[in-house]
Amino acid sequence: MNRTEQREQAFCLVFQNLFNNEETLAIYEENVAKVGKYAKELFEGVDSKIKELDEVINTYSKGWKTNRLPKVNLAILRLAIYEIKYVDDVPASVAINEAVELAKKYSGEGDYSFINGILGSVAKGVE
Repeated sequence: MNRTEQREQAFCLVFQNLFNNEETLAIYEENVAKVGKYAKELFEGVDSKIKELDEVINTYSKGWKTNRLPKVNLAILRLAIYEIKYVDDVPASVAINEAVELAKKYSGEGDYSFINGILGSVAKGVE
């Protein structure tokens, strides 16, 4: 399984985790053996840094706070920002492109450009 596929698995786990309840934890435990190592690392990394990731999102998403964002977009942003900030062997441009592709597949029409703009600003701020 390649990194793109594992990133999509991680996105699904991060998205499910937004509905944080015992059922979600059971789903994670049930599926953790089925997901790739990188997907598990991403999910656990995002989960451990949620407050910090949300602060970054709130800083760069002008006029939008995390509590107002569609959950799909929030999951994509958390995942991509985690990769940009904490995964050294993934260039920011790759994390951004992968996030845009996830947004095109799962998010509302045109949301990919919103996500691209936020992540571009985040990447510049991290450099």
